[in-house]
Amino acid sequence: MNKKLQIICILSLFSLFWLGGYAQQDAQYTQYMYNTISVNPAYAGSRGVMSIMGLHRSQWVGLDGAPRTQTLTVNTPIGDSERLGLGLSVVNDEIGPVDETYINIDFSYTIPTSEYGKLSFGLKAGGHLLNVDFQQLTQFNSNDNLFENNIDNKFSPNVGIGVYYHTDKFYLGLSAPNLLETDHFDESTTDDSSTAISFLAEERINYYLIAGHVFDLSTEVKFKPAVLTKLVFGAPLQVDLSANFLLYDRLTLGLAYRWDAAVSALAGFQVSDSMMIGFAYDRETTELGQTQFNDGSYEVMLRFELFKKYNRMLTPRFF
Repeated sequence: MNKKLQIICILSLFSLFWLGGYAQQDAQYTQYMYNTISVNPAYAGSRGVMSIMGLHRSQWVGLDGAPRTQTLTVNTPIGDSERLGLGLSVVNDEIGPVDETYINIDFSYTIPTSEYGKLSFGLKAGGHLLNVDFQQLTQFNSNDNLFENNIDNKFSPNVGIGVYYHTDKFYLGLSAPNLLETDHFDESTTDDSSTAISFLAEERINYYLIAGHVFDLSTEVKFKPAVLTKLVFGAPLQVDLSANFLLYDRLTLGLAYRWDAAVSALAGFQVSDSMMIGFAYDRETTELGQTQFNDGSYEVMLRFELFKKYNRMLTPRFF
């Protein structure tokens, strides 16, 4: 077995066997500030227009079977009062032999707290499908019952909650997009014809704290620091720090740091009032980033928004 194949087998097995206190985590994003609804249902409708966003992430490019994520979200306010919001998110996450698809509907209710501030409460409901193709793994024990039968479209329900406060210059959100802890297992028959359950993975609750602020440095330059913190009991704390600059209300340039994991470069361009495109590149700061098979991680994002004729956006929203 060559080194490249050894590495991907280790990564694939590691993603499958989160034994004991280890947790299976949600997909991660570098451009999280444009993808808030995936982790916080209270974000639905907060932009005041119908917003459609697609994002693709290829992680650890160069490694066969490395993580890949595709995300499609739609969210919009309902009614003229803009107190009710509705959203739909579809996320496909692949790593090695594991393929998961998340489909969720988001509801939000917004309360004005001042002339500038709004507080939204959100509910996420849906589920996800799990597929595991054990034939993609190199099996050291061909007689292991754990790998006899693939897992095909195993459905698990999902319920999540969130709260989101924002003004034109500031936002703060706290959420848990999946409150149901699910054990994924494989049923197999032992020599005495009884059914044994082999533990594969356990879904744990992912808690998110997201915040950001926009500073007007001049009429042409805006600065927005942002942070996303993800807490999963049994897994390392994830902290993403980013600093973006918006130039002439069109071009966005920035840098980001994922605590003890990666550094990133971000770029975005507001093509028109309705369309924005964004790119991000991550470089691992861990030993994995030093391997010859890892060319970093890439993200591309496209957002399209539908405006009413009397509700054109005078300046681009930064979040």
